[in-house]
Amino acid sequence: MSVEHVTIGAAEAEQRLDRWLKRRFPQLTQGRIEKMCRKGELRVDGGRVKPATRLAEGQSVRVPPLPAAAPPAPKPAGPSARDAEMIRAAVLWRDAHLLVLNKPPGLAVQGGSGQTRHVDALSEALRFGADEAPRLVHRLDRDTSGLLLMARNRRVAAALTAGFRAKETRKIYWAAVAGVPSPAMGTIRYGLVKAAGHGARGEGEKMRLVHPDEVEGTPGAKRAVTDFAVIEGLAKRAAWMALVPVTGRTHQLRAHMAGIGHPVVGDGKYGGRGQENQGEGWGAQLGGEVSRKLHLHARSLALTHPVTGARLSFTAPLPEHMRRTWEMLGWREADAPEDPFAEEGA
Repeated sequence: MSVEHVTIGAAEAEQRLDRWLKRRFPQLTQGRIEKMCRKGELRVDGGRVKPATRLAEGQSVRVPPLPAAAPPAPKPAGPSARDAEMIRAAVLWRDAHLLVLNKPPGLAVQGGSGQTRHVDALSEALRFGADEAPRLVHRLDRDTSGLLLMARNRRVAAALTAGFRAKETRKIYWAAVAGVPSPAMGTIRYGLVKAAGHGARGEGEKMRLVHPDEVEGTPGAKRAVTDFAVIEGLAKRAAWMALVPVTGRTHQLRAHMAGIGHPVVGDGKYGGRGQENQGEGWGAQLGGEVSRKLHLHARSLALTHPVTGARLSFTAPLPEHMRRTWEMLGWREADAPEDPFAEEGA
């Protein structure tokens, strides 16, 4: 092979150099890329670069002679007809740039240990005639239902990710929790750090709360902020909550609510599988006919469209197990304000 000079197109802009290379030349390892950068064999517009250098449209990448590509791996089978139908039915809205799904509970967003059926793997069924499958721009826990945003190209994905980081995208979750928080509205500021799981491979890993004053001195801890508001209570037994994750940490809402003594109903990880709430006691299971599934739902999402600039707002209906609980407890979706936090401050 000879030296190549590749011009970066619009769809390839904003990528890291190493990731762009791996997609274009799958035979390259990270070590080989780093070595080529150190030796100056890889150049962008004639200048030396690092693996993490971000590429821009129109730049010229000098690629030295590379080893021959290995035979392509067998293409994985696409989603089954049943799974394709299921994930397409979850689409609430789409245009040429993005998709909004109402993710069902129990479906993982990305693969993990032994996890092969997830939104990312099913994204091929969501092309709807596009050149590429849509991309995830944020995540929901497997057992959390509700609104999930996907970008239909790389540039839109970068813009949506920036919107989340800049707090321009607002998400409100609904949850049923054990007990009724007092005061009825507030902010939780405990940091979070991963605690090792109990299994041989770390199974059961969960987040541990860290006092805000101790976050800086706790290795691996990150600041986390959650706004909460009680929409309706059921005596002192349970409450219908609105939750806003100001930061986006793993298991943030679940760990924060359990940390203030009001775990999300059905949360076996943070509420204790054997803890049944018989009245004012702490525990994530209400008992009786209330489902033992997690009662946490990404209810509403407001964002600025990354291409048109229009302000968009979406609402996802409750999953079946939460809808039954709401009916059982006498809570009516129509009684909830669109944004409990905005109404309280009005």
